[in-house]
Amino acid sequence: MELTFLLLSLTPLVLPLVISIFAFKYSSRSAKNLPPGSLGWPIFGETLEFLFGKPEEFVFRRMKKYSSDIFKTKILGEETVVMCGPDGHKYLFTNEQKLFTGFRPHSMQKLFLSDEGSAPAVITREAESKIIRSPGFLKPEALVRYLGKMDSITQQKMRTYWEGKDEVKVFPFAKTLTLSLACRFFLGTDDPERIARLVSNFDDVTLGMHSIPLNFPGTACYRANKAAAAIREELRIVICEKRAIMAEGAQVQDVLCHMILATDPSGKHMAEAEIAGMIMGLLVAGYSTVATAMTFFMKYVGQRPDIYAKILAVSTTNKNPKYFPDPEKLDPSRHEDGKAFPPFTFVPFGAGPRMCPGKEYARLAILTFVHNVVKRFKWEVVFPEEKIVGDMMPCPEKGLPIRLQSH
Repeated sequence: MELTFLLLSLTPLVLPLVISIFAFKYSSRSAKNLPPGSLGWPIFGETLEFLFGKPEEFVFRRMKKYSSDIFKTKILGEETVVMCGPDGHKYLFTNEQKLFTGFRPHSMQKLFLSDEGSAPAVITREAESKIIRSPGFLKPEALVRYLGKMDSITQQKMRTYWEGKDEVKVFPFAKTLTLSLACRFFLGTDDPERIARLVSNFDDVTLGMHSIPLNFPGTACYRANKAAAAIREELRIVICEKRAIMAEGAQVQDVLCHMILATDPSGKHMAEAEIAGMIMGLLVAGYSTVATAMTFFMKYVGQRPDIYAKILAVSTTNKNPKYFPDPEKLDPSRHEDGKAFPPFTFVPFGAGPRMCPGKEYARLAILTFVHNVVKRFKWEVVFPEEKIVGDMMPCPEKGLPIRLQSH
């Protein structure tokens, strides 16, 4: 049972297309040995088709037209290679920092950049990952200490928003819950007013991360940049409060404290804006992805009570009949213990240098939610055919209304 729930929690934590994508840059248009494909229109590339169509269809059409393994395109302002299947996964996971370096698209970079005028501490991407991992906060043995708090927060939210109600919406609840858990775990704060302010801003940031990088009023990119500035300001207030507590000698243990103490090779500490940017990245990663996993758990289980604890994880590789017979068929038994997948076919958390550092945290948050909701309720999806919207982060159009029945 735990394994099937884990499989559910893994699915949305990879890149939203659940395929390996990385951007490439080259010095001239005549560069050789590029994969087949099209860079589309000037400036926009193929972004419009990617964002306003179905990303999955966008990928499959190009796999059919150019190559089932690899093709080039231009999306979100970046010339990009899309790699599909286990060979692409293996190449990506074993060659970072050797043959290529990962980076965020410019539309994302602007959201997380420090706005400090002074020279920042020199924290490389690799060092940033080590800062997040090194204190051991995200290891299973350390997370056990937070299980009780996770459980109490989850129970409190369910009592407040769900108990005694006949019909509720899952997605808004899941977002509030996951951000509450993330703020408590990463920041050491559970101020409900602060969390309420952050929720609306994080929605705008999530939408803007995968938008056309045109920053003027009315665009998703513009709203995302305004929201990101508001989040950074809120986080800088939290950082100041945390530093004051630490200066008084209080013993505090959370990811934010570790970042405050971290230094670059020259001994320079990170500025508040830099810390705020890194923390914002962690919160974004642990917010909509985990909330989406919880929401789709409720959707699929609500529609299929006969597979109560069995959810199918789907990706482009998982849909390849070469590795997964009848890929469109809902067959949770393929995920049962003892059934090994071919190497690099099921990689929801990545691997190697691209392994998600928060995988155990996400798993624990989702399992805690599942444990509490199953213990308290049975439910029925109000609109079984509810449309799924969103480009890189899908969600039910109406927020997934469900009818609750307490045990």
